[in-house]
Amino acid sequence: MSGHSKWATIKRKKGAIDAKRGKIFTKIIREIATAARMGGGDPAANPRLRLVIDKARAVNMPKDNIERAIKKGAGGDDGASYEQVTYEGYGPGGVAVLVEALTDNRNRTVGEVRHAFTKYGGNLGQSGSVSHLFQRTGVIEFDRAAVDVDALMEAGLDAGADDVVESESTVDVVTDPKSFEAVRDALAQRGFQAATAQISMRPSTTVRLEGAQAKNMLELAEALEDLDDVQEVFSNFDIAEDEMERLS
Repeated sequence: MSGHSKWATIKRKKGAIDAKRGKIFTKIIREIATAARMGGGDPAANPRLRLVIDKARAVNMPKDNIERAIKKGAGGDDGASYEQVTYEGYGPGGVAVLVEALTDNRNRTVGEVRHAFTKYGGNLGQSGSVSHLFQRTGVIEFDRAAVDVDALMEAGLDAGADDVVESESTVDVVTDPKSFEAVRDALAQRGFQAATAQISMRPSTTVRLEGAQAKNMLELAEALEDLDDVQEVFSNFDIAEDEMERLS
């Protein structure tokens, strides 16, 4: 489990994500509309839209909001034409950072992203500078205290998962993106309730941080995630869980 995933789990448990629900809804609505415009409004025929709808439901977005966003996107009337862009850079201590955004103004977005990197001791890099350190995977996360780890491991591998990874507080079932939905649904049918389930960028290596560098890295991650155009932030930092708890 990457440090960034641990950080997201800590924030979720402390209610930090709930406090930003309005901003999260706005980002997801933009993502739903874009997915519907690109691939049509039928979730059964649009895998990207299905995943975003699942994401919306996971944060308890009202059904009416989801349906309106689909209608706007599928009708080509989402108010702006957003394009997906990815920025790559380095955080404190040489941590690799990937930023996925949806923007209608590249100049504005790159300026905001660059400012965040600079403010917290990082720098924006060139395309391809860190993306080779990440692999797109499905990650289905379970609260360790709420599951039988051995049973989950057996069920996950039986369902076609690539790996099951334990940490202090969670168990991650890792899948190929193509089999993500099938594995997630198979586990749900066997009674395993996931805390989160998403397609993520999983780092192949990690960079250990502590002290001031750990603090600055978490502040950088927060600053990037708070930007209106940014949809997802992935990084390969490794910070001790008790230190992340303290810094949160």
